[in-house]
Amino acid sequence: MGQQNLSIPTEFILMRVTKRPELQFPLFGLLLIIYMITLMGNLGMIILTKVDSRLHTPMYFFIRNLALIDLGNATVIYPKVLASLASNQYAISYYGCAVQMAIYLVCIICVLYVLAAMAFDRFVAICNPLLYNVIMSQRLCHVLVGIPYLISIFQSVFITSKTFTSTLCGTNVVSHFYCDGAPFMLLLCSNAREIELIIITFSGFNVISTLVVILTTYVLILKAIFRMHSTEGRKKAFSTCGSHLTVVVVFYVSLLYMYLQPESAHSSDNEKIASVFYTLFIPTLNPFIYSLRNKEVKNAFFMLWKSLCRIGVSSSLSAVNPSGPGDFLLIIP
Repeated sequence: MGQQNLSIPTEFILMRVTKRPELQFPLFGLLLIIYMITLMGNLGMIILTKVDSRLHTPMYFFIRNLALIDLGNATVIYPKVLASLASNQYAISYYGCAVQMAIYLVCIICVLYVLAAMAFDRFVAICNPLLYNVIMSQRLCHVLVGIPYLISIFQSVFITSKTFTSTLCGTNVVSHFYCDGAPFMLLLCSNAREIELIIITFSGFNVISTLVVILTTYVLILKAIFRMHSTEGRKKAFSTCGSHLTVVVVFYVSLLYMYLQPESAHSSDNEKIASVFYTLFIPTLNPFIYSLRNKEVKNAFFMLWKSLCRIGVSSSLSAVNPSGPGDFLLIIP
């Protein structure tokens, strides 16, 4: 087995996003632009659904939490990636790596359960529209979001603590561009098999349970839609589910591609592309999917924009005429 270094490393070396030096600067620019769009899109969705009273509904409550999770998912990874590309330094501290892994796991697990909660919300809205406000009470909405946070925090702390309290040996080079659970299995001298089994069990439970909820609710939604006699009602129902279904398909397809492809198809380049897609591109796409397909969000955005413009004009007038817009100085020759 060779000589092993059983001491705790002070830092880990992360893998480069690209092995070609000439692509580092263009990749830095591309990731920076996408990350800034992610920040503005998700922050905008959070602020918009908070300040506009017309968006204080269960659906937008879930959308706001999804935007918050997407923001955390991208922010815990990509500032470090961008700093590494800019400085050509790929080291991350021991505790920094542990924190990154923990927050990343919280976000990726929580997304699954929030998407399932949103599917249930759409089911109630279409199948029980008259009782929607009664069933989807504020208390139930907080429960449907609070439970995912508790589950994801428990699983994240359990996996991260188990990983970082195990014996590390050999190299301190992580075969990924951020700290994830699976690549760390190659660095462990003890408990590697046990932790791998824990990760597989948790991942399988999270994906299968949430996917069953989503598929079941959409089967019931489709049955309800096909029973509708009004073409306008069917169109409205499909429009109500369209944004959420788009997000679900994009997220689950990329996630399942990442973890269910055969071993022979695994490559570091494929895994990096898939990781970038569901940790950066999907958080970028989500706010635009929900805003571009939703008239209420677009109307709220334009109303907020007009209000900000009016405030800006009023401030400019006040600066030009401090005595107030209604006061004039009369000059008598």
